[in-house]
Amino acid sequence: MTEHDIVIVGGGPAGLSAAVAARKAGITDILILERDSFLGGILNQCIHNGFGLHTFKEELTGPEYAARYIEMVKEHNIPFLLNTMVLSISPRKEITMVNRENGLSVIKARAIILAMGCRERPRGALNIPGYRPAGIYSAGTAQRLVNMEGKKVGREVVILGSGDIGLIMARRMTLEGARVKVVAELMPYSGGLKRNIVQCLDDYAIPLKLSHTVVDIEGKERVTGVTLAKVDEDRKPIKGTETFVSCDTLLLSVGLVPENELSKGAGAAISPVTSGPVVDDRLETSREGIFACGNVLHVHDLVDYVSEEASMAGTSAANYVKAEGKKGSSFADIKAQGGVRYTVPQKLDIENMKDQVTVRFRVSDVYKDRYISVYYDGTRVFHKKKRVLAPGEMEQVVLKKESLKEYPDLKKIVVCTEVE
Repeated sequence: MTEHDIVIVGGGPAGLSAAVAARKAGITDILILERDSFLGGILNQCIHNGFGLHTFKEELTGPEYAARYIEMVKEHNIPFLLNTMVLSISPRKEITMVNRENGLSVIKARAIILAMGCRERPRGALNIPGYRPAGIYSAGTAQRLVNMEGKKVGREVVILGSGDIGLIMARRMTLEGARVKVVAELMPYSGGLKRNIVQCLDDYAIPLKLSHTVVDIEGKERVTGVTLAKVDEDRKPIKGTETFVSCDTLLLSVGLVPENELSKGAGAAISPVTSGPVVDDRLETSREGIFACGNVLHVHDLVDYVSEEASMAGTSAANYVKAEGKKGSSFADIKAQGGVRYTVPQKLDIENMKDQVTVRFRVSDVYKDRYISVYYDGTRVFHKKKRVLAPGEMEQVVLKKESLKEYPDLKKIVVCTEVE
């Protein structure tokens, strides 16, 4: 059994950034494992621009952004294995993997960084009645077929779900010559960034129907149309509101789920809200020496934040391997309340935290003229007004070590929204 200082599972933007950060922190024995035939992950099929504004201070396409990090990995001579599927990770940090060259093999790591990304929810999770005809794709699958394989997936399109991938594919399909008839969204608000609603729907006069869902799919061999219906406050279809829309393609953009089977197998505690591991301010999971970052931890809206977070995970893993940086015996829990769905991280090592820690979170509904507040054991220490808060936009607050000096026995930090 071979052993490495740090093994990174996933060669997408998170894994690449973590590898570069760990190398810069002084670790030379690093190995990246990637199941695809090339590095870069999902960015390779995201040919639209809008990436890199925070990280590189310029607007890049997905492949261009990935290429920057792939070049860094090669410059630092960080080894990687492609077409390598990780089957399991044991609590003892033993990784079972398989590829054509070595067959089934096991390697051991002193530290592991989980960077497997996320996956799309399939049709089976939606319980939509109807046959299973051709022409039904997840938005990400359609994106890969169009952008990487040069296929045309349809001519008349309905999109269910207004997450960022669904919005971007509405524009992409239009540019490919298809007619996108409608984007339907179950919730009373869009799950995507405001800029994507404007640039991908409004600019192309594509209607967005909020509080609507698909209740039936017509067609046996190929989709011939779908039935949309309005939903009530409990998200149940309202009888009498059904409308039929003819189409030959249905794209599903109904949410992303962190790819966490390996995390669970390693014994990491999983958040019921994010479906990703519970982590502290070092991004270390409940399993010592195993770190997590990127969309496997929680679904991000900007890849720049993925890279920033992954860089921290890489540095933290390097410090763990070098046995640098003490770990405190007591942690303060970071709790989400009052309209905040979750926070990452969920724990804070007060004794050994950095000068400042960024806590990222999402709200559970659309709020206007609302305050973001932070409480230390019931005492409010941060209070800032936001004109609009929406689930599609990730928010953040910064906790400064200096502000914690007056709370040496701090047990609970609450991040919430308030009316006043």
